[in-house]
Amino acid sequence: MRQKLTLQAFLMACLSSAGMLVCTPAFSQYIGQDANALQIQPQIAVKAQSFNLQDVKLLDSRFKQNMERDAKWMLSISNARLLHTWRLNAGIASTAKPLGGWEAPGGELRGHIMGHILSGLALMYASTGEIVYKQKADSLVAGLAECQQVLDEDGYLSAFPKQFINRAIKGEEVWAPWYTIHKVMAGLTDMYLYTGNRQALEVVEKMSDWAFHKLEPLSAQQLATMEKTEFGGMNEVAYNLYAITGNVNDRKLAELFYHHAILDPLANKEDKLAGVHANTQIPKIIGEARGYELTGEEQLRIIAAFFWQTVIDHHTYATGGNSDSEYFFAPDQISKHLTASTTETCNTYNMLKLTRHLFTWTADVKYADYYERALYNHILSSQEEGTGMVTYLQPTKPGLFKTYSSKENSFWCCVGTGFENHAKYAESIYYHNNDGIYINLFIPSELNWKQKGFKLVQQTLYPEENTTHLTVKEAPAGPLSLYVRYPYWATSGAAVTVNEKVIKITQKPGSYIELKRNWKTGDKVTVTYPMSLRLVATNDNPKEAAIAYGPLVLAGDMGVEGIKAPAPFAKDQLDYKDYMIPKDITNSLNVNGRRLDDCIIPVAGRPLIFGTNGIAPRPIILMPYYQIDKQRYVIYWNLN
Repeated sequence: MRQKLTLQAFLMACLSSAGMLVCTPAFSQYIGQDANALQIQPQIAVKAQSFNLQDVKLLDSRFKQNMERDAKWMLSISNARLLHTWRLNAGIASTAKPLGGWEAPGGELRGHIMGHILSGLALMYASTGEIVYKQKADSLVAGLAECQQVLDEDGYLSAFPKQFINRAIKGEEVWAPWYTIHKVMAGLTDMYLYTGNRQALEVVEKMSDWAFHKLEPLSAQQLATMEKTEFGGMNEVAYNLYAITGNVNDRKLAELFYHHAILDPLANKEDKLAGVHANTQIPKIIGEARGYELTGEEQLRIIAAFFWQTVIDHHTYATGGNSDSEYFFAPDQISKHLTASTTETCNTYNMLKLTRHLFTWTADVKYADYYERALYNHILSSQEEGTGMVTYLQPTKPGLFKTYSSKENSFWCCVGTGFENHAKYAESIYYHNNDGIYINLFIPSELNWKQKGFKLVQQTLYPEENTTHLTVKEAPAGPLSLYVRYPYWATSGAAVTVNEKVIKITQKPGSYIELKRNWKTGDKVTVTYPMSLRLVATNDNPKEAAIAYGPLVLAGDMGVEGIKAPAPFAKDQLDYKDYMIPKDITNSLNVNGRRLDDCIIPVAGRPLIFGTNGIAPRPIILMPYYQIDKQRYVIYWNLN
């Protein structure tokens, strides 16, 4: 029998698998700070801790608007349709209209979207407190529990038969069954962690028991063969369950998914990523990062840190995304991979999850800087403004446009991670140590640090303005520090005032500005980082570069010529690959050593909008890539 935590005790100690670190007050994402309630104590010290999602409330901004569009879409999908293939696989009658795309009844990946929906709804509930998200998700959990009971196959639960797993074990062709099982296990775990749904924990515990007993008898060679088929973050969710339950079989299950062929070179600090499917690997690294936290095994830390740094330094585009046609390519070859199928959105979702782990270990500002870069230039830009549909791949080939999912006939992997992306914007705005608060992102929000009795409101139009305003709404009795991120791109300096008094800044970009004092209710802090234009060259060709302004990658607006409905909405992510690019699209700029400020000019009355001045065959409007919606664009330019 598994040893159980009471729900209250567990919620006093744990974080979720949806990017949060599990089961320690050091990683607190839930209620309270009682380390003695943990089944498994973490084995590492950390320098930064997460806040509860419940403690951070988004105020009006593009982020909150994206979240609301995401919520509307998730709520619009009927539970009967989401459960349809699960019920059919269990032999339960269902007359619901099947979902399309990757969720179609004949598709081998059917069922993966269920896990994302559960995580997305749990995140929405945690972020907003609105019961409608929990009610919908509770009903889905009950439906899954019924399917598991009717199947009566030792805890097995999926929308496809167990034969898919057997094919993976034999090395036969099959579309990633463990990946799908991971997604629903993660979603069920999130339902327990974020909403307190105990039935979800019971279902996922049975799934874990089945998986362990299925794989434990296999030889090392059989496991190696199976692991050639994408398995998502099975190691991560198993480690998370181990932290929750204390069941050693959960830890053993995680260890069975240690993929030696990929992870051993990383442990030796070798970059052998070229030619491997990118998003197959990133969840494995997250899982090993989780393993490091629970075991203290140094090799797992090396794997996570080396992989992150390698991907950022040698495989990442200006927007923070990576991969071409879903694969890593040879290091330092970005300019040779400006194609129609770059920067898969799932990859960035997972890179940000990994980044959160690494930041908590170190409080190193480089992780927060990357988080901002990828959040604004990839995640924020992945949602279409009118419908809430999302991207899979984001082209860097000049003159193409973003391709968005359809509402009922896509359900790609990036649709699933999209449900989560736009539900959890509040997760990385603030962190804390025992002495103060890290302010990593400049997003309108309210923070309530209950344990310290400290409430803070952040008001800003950032990035449309370069200033953020912090107001203390409730202050503790003793001293407390605000660690305000000083971004790497803020090379024009910084200005800080406290209650209108100028504070001398000695720090440099790429650090934190510490403001320590006995705060009082009503204290006001103003922080300004002047933004400037800069070039972000590809890592192999200084004459091929993106243009950035502050944290934002700017894209050239190339109009909508040739884009006809249903474009840019699609069933397949490559429906519009190389789609009728007009011949007059230009991606060359005759900068010729000129100062960017002289040839790229702000448009009066339009924040963040610029126009070219004599450096292109015709005037070009440049705007933040996240504002590019359904038009053609250019990100990377040939510089003459």
